[in-house]
Amino acid sequence: DGVEEGRRTFANILKYVRMGASPNFGNMLSMAAASLFLPFLPMAPTQILLNNLLYDVSEIGIPFDTVRPEAVARPQVWDMHALIRFAAVMGPLSSVFDLLTFGLLLTAFHVSVPQFQTAWFLESMATQILVIFIIRTNGRPWRDAPRPLLTASTLCALAVAMAAPFTPIGKWFGFQPPPLEVGLGLGFLVGIYLVSAELLKRYTVGSIRRQLSTSS
Repeated sequence: DGVEEGRRTFANILKYVRMGASPNFGNMLSMAAASLFLPFLPMAPTQILLNNLLYDVSEIGIPFDTVRPEAVARPQVWDMHALIRFAAVMGPLSSVFDLLTFGLLLTAFHVSVPQFQTAWFLESMATQILVIFIIRTNGRPWRDAPRPLLTASTLCALAVAMAAPFTPIGKWFGFQPPPLEVGLGLGFLVGIYLVSAELLKRYTVGSIRRQLSTSS
């Protein structure tokens, strides 16, 4: 029982590392790219802090999440190359959709700076949090359901993030709710991103499976 619990713990640690590395890497790339052509910050500092706080809250349930049988069937080893490969694929993927969001906000909707920052906050939160259900498992997310605690922490953090700009608290962070058509456009991009993440995840699974098959 102790060995199995240790392997489950190790598997969930890997989930947390993958979830932390890929979105943070993607956000760093997006901020760096935005600094080349935007005359303003794409997200205010306090908004970034709120983003990070809510994303951390969404991951509270990871230690209690289910683990696939193959993850506890044999010993695992720390594979830095697999983690780098995962972040190198999933991080730039999120940056691509961030840049698409920037282009949509500037060229199609011509939003103000506060609306731009609010819209990217909403898109960033939706992609970061919802992709947890995809990258938490090497299998298909609809066949490998998470534990209720992870589902609750994830959806509660998402709900707070989506509601914050539309509440009086949103003014403290400089939010300005974007028009309805902007929200619909963001929802469309988020949907495409999640499908793309599920498809590209399979490219990284091969390396992770080799990690699981390696015994110490």
